[in-house]
Amino acid sequence: MTGGGTALALDGIAVRFGAVVALDGVSFTVRPGAICGLIGPNGSGKTTLFNCISGFYRPQRGTIALDGQPIIGLGRHRMAALGIGRTFQNLALFRSMTVRDNILVGAHPQGRSGLLASAFALPGPRREEAASRRRLTEVLDLLDLAGVADAPVTALPFGTAKRVEIARALIGQPRLLLLDEPACGLNHAEVAALEALLRHIRAHLSLTILLVEHHMALVMRLCEHVVALASGRCIADGTPAEVQNSPEVVRAYLGTPARDARAA
Repeated sequence: MTGGGTALALDGIAVRFGAVVALDGVSFTVRPGAICGLIGPNGSGKTTLFNCISGFYRPQRGTIALDGQPIIGLGRHRMAALGIGRTFQNLALFRSMTVRDNILVGAHPQGRSGLLASAFALPGPRREEAASRRRLTEVLDLLDLAGVADAPVTALPFGTAKRVEIARALIGQPRLLLLDEPACGLNHAEVAALEALLRHIRAHLSLTILLVEHHMALVMRLCEHVVALASGRCIADGTPAEVQNSPEVVRAYLGTPARDARAA
């Protein structure tokens, strides 16, 4: 269920890399609790936009707000504490570590006690560690990872490793979850499982999800709201049906008549 108001608001985002225009005045909003898909052909600006939201890039123009709070310029080290969790297209797990320890890495930005307090085992760090362990148990159960918690991530099937990365983003208790091509590399059964998992996560945690995805069938089934980019511009913004039937989207992204796209 989506609520009123705005969880994420982008207004006039512009990014240039030398003479290359990566984003050209992109604006859209996402309602609290929505699952929003961000689509577009390669080079359309999707990853650049994700990097702006998560603090990796600073746009030359425009504003980004999370629950009404401006976030541009705060730095990527602040984003987890502000309530933004992110996964990456290519798995960014620590291969020498267990599932449990990989997930706990995502809890570290939430700590407030500082290095000296941790070194002297003061009460603050102990409370934070206990809270992280409780959240770890909850996330392991939510994503059905408890049975492999002590396994090295190198021993996991690819689809399970993807769930570990989502779990690492969730342990920080984000309000906004950014998923960068979560279906990439998954087979048909794994995509169906991912769809069910994301519905389950949204229902249990009441968070907002923005995902970049090339798997159009997944986007059209899962998302209530879709934004389409092409050449750094927003060319469609609406329901899956509205975006899917947009002639500009068909030309720029799908490359097929709208009636064929509906069957995809």
